[in-house]
Amino acid sequence: MANSRVTPTCTHWGNYLVESDGESLLSINHYDVDKEATAIGDSLIDGLDKGARIPQPMIRESYFKDGVDSCGAGRGNEKFVPVSWSVALDLAAQALKHTKQNYGTDAVYGSSYGWASAGRFHHAQSQIHRFLGKYGGYVDSVNTYSSAAAEVIMNHVTGIPFLLLVREAPSPKEIADNSQLFVLFGGAAIKNSQVNAGGIGSHNAVEQLSQLKSAGVKVVNISPIRDDVIEQVDAQWLPIRPNGDVALMLALAHTLYNNNLHDANFLERYTVGFDQFIPYLTGQSDGVPKNAKWASLLTEISEQDIIDLAFELGNKPSTLSISWSLQRQQYGEQTYWMLTTLAAMLGHIGKVGAGVGYGYGCIHNMGFGGRKVPTYKMGALGMEIGERPALGDKKFIPVARHVDMLNNPGQSYQYNGLDLTYPDIKLIYWAGGNPFHHHQDLHALTKAWSKPDTIIVQDAFWTASARHADIVFPVTTMLERNDLGGSSYDAFISPMRQAVKPYAQARSDFEIFSGLAQRLGFADEFTGGKTEMQWVENLYNTTRENAKAKGVELPTFDAFWQGEQFYVGDQLPDIRFTLERFRQDPDKYPLRTPSGKIEIFSSTIANFNYDDCHGHPMWYSEREWLGSEHAKAYPLHLISNQPKTRLHSQFDHGVTSVQHKINGRERARLNRYEADKRGLKDGDIMRLFNDRGQCLAGVEISDELRDGVIELPTGAWYDPKQLGESVLDAHGNPNALTADVGTSRLAQGCSAHSCLVEVEKYCGELPDISVFKQPKKTQPVD
Repeated sequence: MANSRVTPTCTHWGNYLVESDGESLLSINHYDVDKEATAIGDSLIDGLDKGARIPQPMIRESYFKDGVDSCGAGRGNEKFVPVSWSVALDLAAQALKHTKQNYGTDAVYGSSYGWASAGRFHHAQSQIHRFLGKYGGYVDSVNTYSSAAAEVIMNHVTGIPFLLLVREAPSPKEIADNSQLFVLFGGAAIKNSQVNAGGIGSHNAVEQLSQLKSAGVKVVNISPIRDDVIEQVDAQWLPIRPNGDVALMLALAHTLYNNNLHDANFLERYTVGFDQFIPYLTGQSDGVPKNAKWASLLTEISEQDIIDLAFELGNKPSTLSISWSLQRQQYGEQTYWMLTTLAAMLGHIGKVGAGVGYGYGCIHNMGFGGRKVPTYKMGALGMEIGERPALGDKKFIPVARHVDMLNNPGQSYQYNGLDLTYPDIKLIYWAGGNPFHHHQDLHALTKAWSKPDTIIVQDAFWTASARHADIVFPVTTMLERNDLGGSSYDAFISPMRQAVKPYAQARSDFEIFSGLAQRLGFADEFTGGKTEMQWVENLYNTTRENAKAKGVELPTFDAFWQGEQFYVGDQLPDIRFTLERFRQDPDKYPLRTPSGKIEIFSSTIANFNYDDCHGHPMWYSEREWLGSEHAKAYPLHLISNQPKTRLHSQFDHGVTSVQHKINGRERARLNRYEADKRGLKDGDIMRLFNDRGQCLAGVEISDELRDGVIELPTGAWYDPKQLGESVLDAHGNPNALTADVGTSRLAQGCSAHSCLVEVEKYCGELPDISVFKQPKKTQPVD
């Protein structure tokens, strides 16, 4: 096309070349170097969808009339009033002033849950935290829905920051060269390797994993889902009962210990607390030996299979792995703690290509990134040094305790040894992220969101979060602004030149916050006196200076901006992992734990006196799982894992996601045995339900799942329909069903994977899917 142009961009699921004519998107093309490019990129073509995009600022009808005195119960149901930017910004500024003056900044909850943009400047988290921080403060959140339990427990056990720990995983090539056995607790789902925080220049996880079979490495997939590991590795499948992993790990440890197959020298030199763990393992302290017979009843893996695996582990060099999903359950801290204990007993931790890797199959470069990791810091927008409050100096909540905070202002709770109090939130400001996707028990969330005086949401699309807001600001996508992409997890850097003009009246987060800061009297402090392009150039030049200090040469900004993605890996040294240095010399390279060693027993945690997280890893049976009484009413364990067709809920309206649905609903998988019991066939619509909620989903019958399990991925935009006294999600969002319960008092993380349901064929008239259409509006207001 004569007037078309091609511009590079960077997303969390790949770097692309975007063909456009400045007004429309014509095609999305991946780079030749990306041999395993994901189909998610095709959905970018729907970035200008008129049904899903927010065209101009919107105000909830009763909020437009009554402001902070309006009733929040109307959120999600009322019409919106289209208004000008001037009117919307004035209303938002007034709400922020009112809240600060009458209740203080601890009444403002400012949130953004990552993944909104791979750009370094137009990064919603950085933008909102900078804005609210410079306005005087706010209530923040700590940890992530993805891995909160692991983040907290592994800091106690290894003293290594979690994202560094998972990045430092042996590559499949190293495992192929040094291990004979690769045991994957929770699998290593290749669909999750489609994404990488901050962008990715080349997907190659399948190619890497395929080396294992040719090298003769035995792979064991311990998961309720067989295709959590690719078929190319010919893995042995042990279809464990969901939430039973700690019991299996304990039984493996028990068998190793009883048969003197554990590495006593490693335990003595590199760990503390094994002697305090043994009485529990053997049953001396509670009368219950954690042996293979005991675990077989809990896991539904045969006693002999457990014993055989333990002997293989005890006699072969091996690598253990654990998925992030296994800590998103009640008592999720125990899975990571116990896996580390098991790996320590085997004695391979810190060896090249052996030991343990945390999180294969979570995001691409965790496990598949190798050792060519940027040694320099990328430039990033944020608070200046000296303005960032320390954790103890700022008001915060654990991120997954969002609803508890709104429901229980002034109530005390515990987190990681701290006694805290929930603030009384009057204003929520959300920019980037979709809590009506990632939070649990959406019915309870809807009720809790009726409580604050004001809710402000910035988004490009009409997600349920935007539909439940008072003030909605339309935001540009990554294709409608200028930025740069790159991260500490990938050796590619890419310019992100604007491909098309902003949709309708959409503005960037930076423009919106600048307009608010102008009204609130701190515009210069927020903008730093820079425009968008000046910030992009500044962040790139900061990156370039940091790289030069590490011996890495980057092109000038002008050359970078005129070009496409480029690779710096050939200038990077192979990094040495923290646990490798620790193994070489634990005195010279101690871990940042109180003992300087791996803590199988943690005196720190023991002194917290939590009844749901003691001083060493343990099995806790009091949970919602198939081994509980609750399973009599709800006999299917719901696995709400990550989707194949999008990143979380992003671009759910896009072609890749929509074409995968069944009759417009998210598809759910269960095996033929469970389907036949309920009279279900491929392509049917079924109702999933429990005592928390209900949703519809399309039926896919699959032999890849064990009995008693149903898989419904997250990310379908929540589409609630009022049916008499009950609410039905018509679209297939599993968080209409999941429990909003903290993992334990230690981490208070998300426990979505402890969830039981029942299903039945849906025979009624199918409700329309309305989330990809514009909400009802009143006449525009100037």
